[in-house]
Amino acid sequence: MLMLEKGGDTRAGLVNRLLQIRERFIGTVLIGNNIVNIGVSAFTTSVLVGIFGDGGALYATIIMSILVIIFAEVLPKTLAISSPDTVSLFLSRPMNWVVGILGPLAIAIERLVRLMLRPFGIHIGTNVPILSASEEIRGQLNLLHREGGVAKVERDMLGGLLDLEDLTVSEVMVHRTKMRTINADLSSEEIVREVLSSPYTRMPLWRESQENIVGVLHAKDLLRALDAVGGDAGKLRVEAIALESWFVPDTTSLRDQLKAFLAKKTHFALVVDEYGEVMGLVTLEDILEEIVGDIKDEHDLSVQGVRPQPNGAVNVDGSVPIRDLNRVMDWNLPDAEATTVAGLVIHEAQAIPNTGQIFTFHGFRFQVLRKSRNRITALRITPLAHARKADEAPAARTRPEPD
Repeated sequence: MLMLEKGGDTRAGLVNRLLQIRERFIGTVLIGNNIVNIGVSAFTTSVLVGIFGDGGALYATIIMSILVIIFAEVLPKTLAISSPDTVSLFLSRPMNWVVGILGPLAIAIERLVRLMLRPFGIHIGTNVPILSASEEIRGQLNLLHREGGVAKVERDMLGGLLDLEDLTVSEVMVHRTKMRTINADLSSEEIVREVLSSPYTRMPLWRESQENIVGVLHAKDLLRALDAVGGDAGKLRVEAIALESWFVPDTTSLRDQLKAFLAKKTHFALVVDEYGEVMGLVTLEDILEEIVGDIKDEHDLSVQGVRPQPNGAVNVDGSVPIRDLNRVMDWNLPDAEATTVAGLVIHEAQAIPNTGQIFTFHGFRFQVLRKSRNRITALRITPLAHARKADEAPAARTRPEPD
């Protein structure tokens, strides 16, 4: 309707005006609907009572019930639901006239209802939406997806865009245990070999301890400097080439971090906690993947950590983010209390489980396949529906045949 109004359709402008005064509009419709239904029913009853006597009231009830249910409730509402835009435009002018006539009465009734509810502690705000705009859009996307109007990929992309405000960099960052870094105390030749053997273009430099990041070395800057000294790596001063480290708090929302990346014109930042300790790193690609899904290039590893099995189960690496698993499998595992699948199991179990232990929660069966020290490295996740079928199959095979 907004697009039609911008295109010059005056009827769409009338529809949008009615939506802006939604309470008055709905109140007017209810008043008009009840006046007509009650008035026509009373008139029909009086006519039929005059013709058939006391039995006319029964006839009037049957006739008016059929007429009202079919022609005043089901038929017009079904027509409106099937073609909402067409019906809205067609009825925009008549409804504006009716709202103009009955509007004052609707306002008076609204105020009376508010006064009646006030003693019970119920305060109704004027035109206060129950859902936020993002929640309304998300609900509409899910509805259109179920009805087939929006593909899963499009729903996930638009949903990921809406999630940027709720997610923090700590939920999408590369954890420090997986960061590929370089010791700045190595010789220039060794640093060049490290950079050339790395699949990444930006490498954090550290000195004394991996927590002490002293800069970020970009492969292109290193190659330019190497070319400038005629290919002699021994003449390089690596720290002079390295870029200054950029640290961001782990509580920064992805929306704010995306804006910061665009403003700073860089794609790489180190994530620190409240004590200033390095927790990991976040890149522009990590944020974009929350919108468009996993981005793979010729240097990325092919293993994604999610391996569906023929029996309906899925073998998953413990470090796989819950959001990625939900997106790939179209599941709905909660990610409010944990970021990774292993973290979810530990949170629900309230302990670090051992290999072979099985847990059931959120409609899935989780079996710990491998564990390294205190880390869960691999799990098998099976939807309960598939798990029950797998449990029932052996029982059916071992059941004795009747004589």
